[in-house]
Amino acid sequence: MMSDDYLVECKIDDDEDDDDDEERLHQTPPPPAQFSSSTDPFLSQPETRDPYDINQHLKIDFSDVLAEPPSTHSADRVWIYSSIGFESVRIWSYRCISALCALPLSLLSGCLFAWLACLHIWCVMPCVQVCHSCLPCIRSLWLSVVNIFIAPFCLSVSRCCSFIYISLSKE
Repeated sequence: MMSDDYLVECKIDDDEDDDDDEERLHQTPPPPAQFSSSTDPFLSQPETRDPYDINQHLKIDFSDVLAEPPSTHSADRVWIYSSIGFESVRIWSYRCISALCALPLSLLSGCLFAWLACLHIWCVMPCVQVCHSCLPCIRSLWLSVVNIFIAPFCLSVSRCCSFIYISLSKE
């Protein structure tokens, strides 16, 4: 069965004239925000700053944190002002904290990733290339050790454990 994530909503309006449909077919849609041209690159930022939904767990709403059951309700104005207060404090606290921490942490993480890239390019990969090209004897010896001792051991353990069955039941 297909999940609802793959379904696409199609709006069909049969009341319009056919001439409008032909005009719409020949028009090109506007480009997405990340591909639109602008003189200032900082003004034409894409709408989403989390395109891969890395921080999906941080999308918190007032009703996710506070909720009143049907049996107990506060006054409507109290609920509305609480919601406004919660959202305002959440947004402005995040803005203030990010204003204080964003620049130093971005500089620190930029330095960290630059350091890792430098180590990988200038230290790790040359050592790997030396091992691959200049030391084939050690490489073949290591492969022999792995194939003689480690692979049979792992195969034996996997065969011993392959007959273990776990059944879960609710009682």
